[in-house]
Amino acid sequence: MALTAETESRLYRSLRAAAGATAHLVALGFPTAVAVLARPGSSLFSWHPLLMALAFSFLLTEALLIFSPETSLLRSFSRKVKVRVHWALQLLALLCALLGLGIITYNKHLNGKAHFVTWHGLTGLLTVLYAAGQCAGGVLLLYPKLMKNWTLAKLKLYHATSGLVGYLLGCASLMLGMCSLWFTTSVTSISWYLAMLCPLLTSLVIMNQVSNAYLYRKRSQH
Repeated sequence: MALTAETESRLYRSLRAAAGATAHLVALGFPTAVAVLARPGSSLFSWHPLLMALAFSFLLTEALLIFSPETSLLRSFSRKVKVRVHWALQLLALLCALLGLGIITYNKHLNGKAHFVTWHGLTGLLTVLYAAGQCAGGVLLLYPKLMKNWTLAKLKLYHATSGLVGYLLGCASLMLGMCSLWFTTSVTSISWYLAMLCPLLTSLVIMNQVSNAYLYRKRSQH
């Protein structure tokens, strides 16, 4: 029975490692495909999908995968180093998101079109605002003495949980963007379904990682 449990545990870790490696590839491959499709520099709008894909597919995913026990690119480094890199990637993701939001807002203004009237626009705005709040909340983990009435463990749990919500919002925004007229006229048939699978796959990997690191562990302590 002990051998069976050990084998199952090893198989589970292997599956998580394979899924994490795939998430790394998707995180980089998706914005690369968007860059080829959008041809950044061809128009003002062309920067919007690229910046948002970089923010929520590449930078944000890598910022979270840093803490993966199986597939972190900084697995041999200390947690302190991982936290600093995580913070830097989060800031870069927020910067790209803010630039992407500013560009699409200005582009809509130039073309006399209303903004934040579609589900994609509203979800995108909410996601960027949420990401800004999440980064601000991360400061409390860098300086936990600012919240004297909260334990560090509780701050980590809330930050990880709210971060997961923010990541899922980002994935939802990307998926809604792939339902836009611009994307659906350029990407059709099986390619569209494969593109939709990209944020879905990474979101499942991140959900599993956060759940195992915080939520399941927290439940097992009771």
